Amino acid sequence: MKQDLVLDVGEEVCWEGRPAPRCYTFRHWKHSIFGFIFLAICTYWQVLGFSLSDEYEIPWLVWLPLPFVFLGLYFSIGHLLQARLEWNRVYYAITDRRLLSQRGLWRLHTDEMKLEEVTYFSLHHQGEELGTLRVYQGKEKQLVLHCLEHPRKATDLLEKAIEPVTTPVGASPEPDTKNQAEEANS
Repeated sequence: MKQDLVLDVGEEVCWEGRPAPRCYTFRHWKHSIFGFIFLAICTYWQVLGFSLSDEYEIPWLVWLPLPFVFLGLYFSIGHLLQARLEWNRVYYAITDRRLLSQRGLWRLHTDEMKLEEVTYFSLHHQGEELGTLRVYQGKEKQLVLHCLEHPRKATDLLEKAIEPVTTPVGASPEPDTKNQAEEANS
């Protein structure tokens, strides 16, 4: 795991992982489709700005579409490059007490969730042995572990953490051996 991850005294790491690089990089590929269309429109606007600026001698027409061209570049390929650079600093861990997620491109950011506070989780399969795990604490807070390879190892640990807390609906606790059996006979 990452060297600067701080664990509590006596806390042990049960599982650690990183996202699959290609999956993590291209997880928002649909944004690129929008980005290329937006970039094409803004590039046409930029070319039109050059021609109008020359014809009417208004220099600000060249500068007006420039921020939108840069925004189109970011949406088309910039966010993919940013995700690939961020991948080097993404780590996930499940300890015997907490679920940890560490990520960040410029500044390292660590999210944590105590295992006893996990209410449920969902696994979105992205391949045979690839999936994104969303872990929920109540209805408000969630922690997302993107593009895990072999996510079943992590879900098994989360199931063990959730299992003792929940009891099935309609099931009654098992009766005390002698006391409740004697009460039933009388």
